[in-house]
Amino acid sequence: MSNSAARLWTRNFILVSAINFQLVLIFYLLVVVIVGYAVTELNATTANAGLVSGLFIVGTLIGRLIVGQFLDKLGRKKTLIMGLSGFLIFSILYFLPLNLEMLLLIRFSHGFMMGIASSVLGTIIAQILPAPRRGEGIGYYSMSSTLGTAIGPFLAIWMMFNLSYDAIFLLSTAISINCLIVAFFINISHISLTQKQHLNPTQQPLKPTFISRFIEPKALPISIIILFTSICYSGVLSFINLYAKEIDLVPAASFFFLMYAIAILVSRPFTGPLMDKRGENIIIYPAFILMGCALILLSFAQTSSIFLLCAGLLGFGYGNIQSVCQTIAVKSASLERMGFATSTFYIFLDAGLGFGPYFLGIALNYINYAQLYLYSGISAFICIIFYFLLHDQKQH
Repeated sequence: MSNSAARLWTRNFILVSAINFQLVLIFYLLVVVIVGYAVTELNATTANAGLVSGLFIVGTLIGRLIVGQFLDKLGRKKTLIMGLSGFLIFSILYFLPLNLEMLLLIRFSHGFMMGIASSVLGTIIAQILPAPRRGEGIGYYSMSSTLGTAIGPFLAIWMMFNLSYDAIFLLSTAISINCLIVAFFINISHISLTQKQHLNPTQQPLKPTFISRFIEPKALPISIIILFTSICYSGVLSFINLYAKEIDLVPAASFFFLMYAIAILVSRPFTGPLMDKRGENIIIYPAFILMGCALILLSFAQTSSIFLLCAGLLGFGYGNIQSVCQTIAVKSASLERMGFATSTFYIFLDAGLGFGPYFLGIALNYINYAQLYLYSGISAFICIIFYFLLHDQKQH
């Protein structure tokens, strides 16, 4: 099958990408406002408010860990509907008169449902993409997440200044309803597994190990790499606004993630097809270098132009590392294990982005923000060694 004959922008691809975009938008919309909500409406301490925010990611991680069990028993369509239905229910519960304990439970459960739904979406995408264009397709699919990460925070900040928390929760609920409706229009065909896929060379049924019931072992090496890389990037997500205040670049900070998203949108139409034709190394090695340079340059930034240049370089760097690693994880697994490979990748990605700020926050007791980004940039270069040892060398 030629690349021209392998259709990429099918109805299923567009609908799944649209749902993913909306889920990511809701996540970033709520993660920006929920800390302020907990502090102002529930009189929570800053530490407890941080817990309210972080429990969502913990729930997402657990959802991703066990989603494979639901996929095996219910199939992809039913598991997706279940996850989106639960996501909608917990979106509605924010309207109830809450205390801190109830809010913590809702945040954890909301994240759990997102972990299930988003993992199923990633699995569907990996399985409907034509093999010759899988790298390109996953690149475009991950752009839906990129748009969500850019639009969600902007929307949240505007609504916080102009509307009430109930209006924010109403928008979140409306988008959740739309996600559920769209899911019913996705056409998911049954994947038939050949006898060869079920049996080993000796024709004896394969007995799944304990670990393989939750994650895909073949996707572990590249998932470990995205874990370390995401920890380096998590300092940008969590502390860039505080750093901007420290160096007096607050106006530029409001455009930082928009510039990051633009860089990804510009690069993705080129990097995806190039990866399919020439392999992952031609993209990922330069991306690591760009990410390391961006973080080191950020530690010396004193002007808005340099500050935003770092955002663009991060988009070209980390933005493409993420999509390439996801493609590698998916390609490492057999057809029936793609669900586990996808969830394994996202488990490590979420762990890096979710728990990274905690450890980096501890480091900030001893260093300043500029030093944090300097060391993060050096760590990004060290990740090149991990990639070579864990993936590239084994491929050769």
